[in-house]
Amino acid sequence: MILLTDTQRDRLLTNGRQADTDHIPVVKFFNPFGAGVWLATELDEDGDIMFGLADIGYPELGSWSLNELRYIRLPFGMGIERDLLFTGDFPISVWAEAARDAGSIRDAERLLYRSGRLPGGTHPDTEPPRS
Repeated sequence: MILLTDTQRDRLLTNGRQADTDHIPVVKFFNPFGAGVWLATELDEDGDIMFGLADIGYPELGSWSLNELRYIRLPFGMGIERDLLFTGDFPISVWAEAARDAGSIRDAERLLYRSGRLPGGTHPDTEPPRS
């Protein structure tokens, strides 16, 4: 799977040049087999170091390597995937607060979606929304 489209890469690079801004996440990566969700808001000029909200057991703001995500090998030859339906919708500070309160990015997304704070285009990657 292509982890970043050209449009996403351009937007992340642009955000990376705008310091001290509460950006809306551009892309969501996830581990389809377990823990691991990353909401990226920025990409450094080197094209590798991303910034955003990462959750590999506890959600926290920070930086990570896109190349390291790209080379993670999971069962059945799979790797980290990009959520094709993710739209961001809120600044990273809102995501961070919701994820800390809920305990994870996935739980925060479910709560935000069910509360009506997220539009219908964004769905959790592990569970379909319930009526």
